[in-house]
Amino acid sequence: MAVMPKKILIIEDDKFLAKMLSKSLESEKYEVTLAGNGKEGLDKVLQNGIDLVLLDVMLPDMDGFDLLEKIRGEVKVRELPIIIISNLGQPEDVQRGKSLGAKDYLIKSDLSLDEILEKVKMYLK
Repeated sequence: MAVMPKKILIIEDDKFLAKMLSKSLESEKYEVTLAGNGKEGLDKVLQNGIDLVLLDVMLPDMDGFDLLEKIRGEVKVRELPIIIISNLGQPEDVQRGKSLGAKDYLIKSDLSLDEILEKVKMYLK
């Protein structure tokens, strides 16, 4: 029986970065869905069987922290692994993200695609 690919939702308004991440994850046989803002991201999290979310904090309509809170408030997706990928690298931002339930908090400027892939694999085991 074929193994279903894991589904990853990327909530990121930077189209170039979203596309790079998407290509990189698809090359590893993940099924990738994109959302360009928080509302769209929340809708997608709630409607399909997403296995992991890569979440940007700076989004056009609601910030990633608010979105994270909303997701954690929904019983059926409360345990969904969410990795924040943001340019906000202040310790208080990282702390806030983790206290709201993010599994990890990655700083965009410090990251390579390979590192993101490693984290994704780690949380999808």
